[in-house]
Amino acid sequence: MPRAILALLAAGSFLASAEAQLTYPTTKKVDQVDDYHGTAVEDPYRWLENDVRVDSEVAAWVAAQNEVTDAFLASIPERVAIRARLETLFDYPRYGSPSKQGSRYVFLKNDGLQNQSVLYVQDSLDGDARVLLDPNAWSADGTVALAGLSFSDSGDLLAFAQSEAGSDWRRWRVMDVRTGEWLADKLRWVKFGGASWTKDEKGFFYTRFPATKPGEEFQSLNLNNRVYYHRLGTPQEEDVLVYAAPEHPEWGFGAGVTEDGNYLVIAASKGTDDKNLLLIRDLAEPYAAPVTIVGEFANEWTILGNDGTTFYAKTDLDAPRRRIVSFDVREGLSSLRELVPQQPEVLEQAGMVGDFLVAQYLKDVLPVVRLHRTDGSLDREVALPGLGSASGFDGRRRDRETFYTYTSFNEPPTIYRLDLASGASVVFRRTEVDVDLSAYEVEQVFYPSKDGTRVPMFIVHRRGVPRDGSQPTLLYGYGGFNVSLTPRFSPTVAAWLELGGVYAMANLRGGGEYGRDWHEAGKKLRKQNVFDDFIAAAEFLVAEKWTRPDRLAIQGGSNGGLLVGAVMIQRPDLFGAALPAVGVMDMLRFQRFTAGRYWTDDYGSSDDATEFGALWAYSPYHRLAPGTPYPATMVTTADTDDRVVPGHSFKFAARLQECHRGNAPVLIRIETAAGHGAGKPLSKTIEEYADMWAFLVKVLRMSPPAN
Repeated sequence: MPRAILALLAAGSFLASAEAQLTYPTTKKVDQVDDYHGTAVEDPYRWLENDVRVDSEVAAWVAAQNEVTDAFLASIPERVAIRARLETLFDYPRYGSPSKQGSRYVFLKNDGLQNQSVLYVQDSLDGDARVLLDPNAWSADGTVALAGLSFSDSGDLLAFAQSEAGSDWRRWRVMDVRTGEWLADKLRWVKFGGASWTKDEKGFFYTRFPATKPGEEFQSLNLNNRVYYHRLGTPQEEDVLVYAAPEHPEWGFGAGVTEDGNYLVIAASKGTDDKNLLLIRDLAEPYAAPVTIVGEFANEWTILGNDGTTFYAKTDLDAPRRRIVSFDVREGLSSLRELVPQQPEVLEQAGMVGDFLVAQYLKDVLPVVRLHRTDGSLDREVALPGLGSASGFDGRRRDRETFYTYTSFNEPPTIYRLDLASGASVVFRRTEVDVDLSAYEVEQVFYPSKDGTRVPMFIVHRRGVPRDGSQPTLLYGYGGFNVSLTPRFSPTVAAWLELGGVYAMANLRGGGEYGRDWHEAGKKLRKQNVFDDFIAAAEFLVAEKWTRPDRLAIQGGSNGGLLVGAVMIQRPDLFGAALPAVGVMDMLRFQRFTAGRYWTDDYGSSDDATEFGALWAYSPYHRLAPGTPYPATMVTTADTDDRVVPGHSFKFAARLQECHRGNAPVLIRIETAAGHGAGKPLSKTIEEYADMWAFLVKVLRMSPPAN
């Protein structure tokens, strides 16, 4: 451990008795009562839903809360050393896997402490790299980020998206890669969508929403998504409407051109569930209408590629762990043929590179990658090391190579080049970091949940750490939206380990680690299973003598913020600290803001009487009970979060401060010019984690590890 941190920790600054009671800002309450299917529900902090950028009263409340939080954090001397150490840990070159675009290679790189990664291009793998796009030049504070890329078939043209202050809204621009010139094209009102070029490179397809009313950009519902074609050199107002469903304003779309340029594939979805409609339009026929291949929201259909009229797809039709199939677009699903059957492992990702179907599986949360011929026959399995994660394997049909990245908690990312002809993987780029990762080990354990379900969890710790129940431990979870958590290196986790902490990550139901059944076991009326899994993980860590409740902290963001909020309320005795970030905290009103309506797939909706009962039973904002001693808590959110609007965290923090009884601090840290997390400048990330780790050092009363 760095001497600066050791010196401060050894001083024993915070091994004293309980903290003095903090004085929190007075928060106004209003007389707001709503009727939900005959149940009267009070909402005294409804006014905190108002946009902080518009409502001066909310802005004053934010300033007052930040003043209290800032003063508390400033009193922690370890904070300075932790921030300095995080800067050192992040200060190494970080590369993304290269991809071939036309005859060139492109990749992202961060020199170390750059706020945003830079896009580079080079003419060959061993050629000189030159900057193509540097988002750090787009704003003085690094808050404008590169948020999307789409190269034309030749690689000569690039459509790219910019995001400001972490917003989900994207502005799309176009660059001539040969000259570096930005073209005049500017597209707005794009969210959750990309761009897909036509083969002739005269334009691209994209999706957008109607413009919002002034001042409502960050809160109004996102409805009436549509597919458009943009022709280069023309204003956005002249873009051609390609597909819309005005009778279904809640539908969203994705649109992509097949690699041969002959077809436009349109996928329609109603929310976050992997269930979509599938339509395919023949681009060779100017007036052809899209042909409906899948006409009901029953299964996932992801098109991987095509050979003429034969299309390859990943689907969970009759396969909850997914399989790969083909069909003839002229005959639809009546011609369906199974190529790669469902396996014991869950098929997470699939694609087509060269002449191969690349199938990426998870087996007990660990990667298995297989290459299949287009007839489905197995060619080979890619050898992967250790308890980690593998990602990448992208490319085009004409490629004869692909790249992938392997990483784990104690292994920084290593990029490999896979020769598709020989099957040989060679190290293309290895990462070096300023930490002795050999001092730490990764274990995978399995523990029983409340109903006996076997749940996996990773535990990362210093080698030889005593199992005496005294270790400060941070438990992380998510458990929703079919998202799988896999082991990855993070400088923030490395800093936590250096502070003497144990890090645990639980793979809860609601995620995608074991396929559709695992996901559905944590949805809607079964959401309590997710909380039970997380509570059982904490109880396991205590029972196995990794830690004890007063030294155990929990962390999660977004849906994971909801997880932390719900669990700290259901079992306040089990935790010493909680870090809920950008969480969905009001489960009765989330669907009324921005993209919240999409989440009803996972959560259900208070508009439904049965689902209301389940939501009402665990909604963090509503379940807080007066007079309860809650764990030390630091809620984190940001003023420009238009994914989970900050009103969720504002209301939760206000109610928590009202209900909490005890000396443990319950604070809220509100970032400015930042959003839900994507595109956040590195400087803000470092500041946020320095504050969170300093908060835990204080409230968990951490001391230095034995050396």
